[in-house]
Amino acid sequence: MLKKRDLFECHELFDLMSHPEVFPYVRHKAHSYEEFLFMTKQIIEAEECGELISRTILDEWGTPIGTINLFDIGENAGFLGTWLGKPYHGKGYNNLAKDAFFQELFYELGIETIFMRIRKVNIRSLKAAEKLPYVVKANETRKLIYDQLNPNEDIYDLYEISKDQYTLHVMRTGLPQTESVQLLEA
Repeated sequence: MLKKRDLFECHELFDLMSHPEVFPYVRHKAHSYEEFLFMTKQIIEAEECGELISRTILDEWGTPIGTINLFDIGENAGFLGTWLGKPYHGKGYNNLAKDAFFQELFYELGIETIFMRIRKVNIRSLKAAEKLPYVVKANETRKLIYDQLNPNEDIYDLYEISKDQYTLHVMRTGLPQTESVQLLEA
């Protein structure tokens, strides 16, 4: 479902990212394949330096279909960024990718909080975030961060996923847990 980023998947991912219903919502936009290749090299290097965490989302046949990332990492927290190619919208890949990524972030890499900033005009993403039982709208509870995201005008809503809330969700639903979590609970 997820794998570390590499340069071999760039052609497929660039084609998917370029779709007009996907491109506006991608954080690192590339206007050419060469630019996307260069950006992917930078992302791989940034991950090696601990600045971000980036994974390629794969379908059940191992085909790259999007990316999921944790940006701006600091104090065991970071901002989630994810996109899927248009042909894969509405097929459940987003939730599967998030579950796999959150398992890795929370239980293997020591992340405690994941933030999501979502444009108020991105109704599809807002509805998807609000459906998740472990997500809390944080415009008021994290006012300082919210104000930093919206210094001049009200563009983004802020959402928070804490390790504790996600762990409660995992325990309630019986999602498979990584070995490190099973060891902690034993």
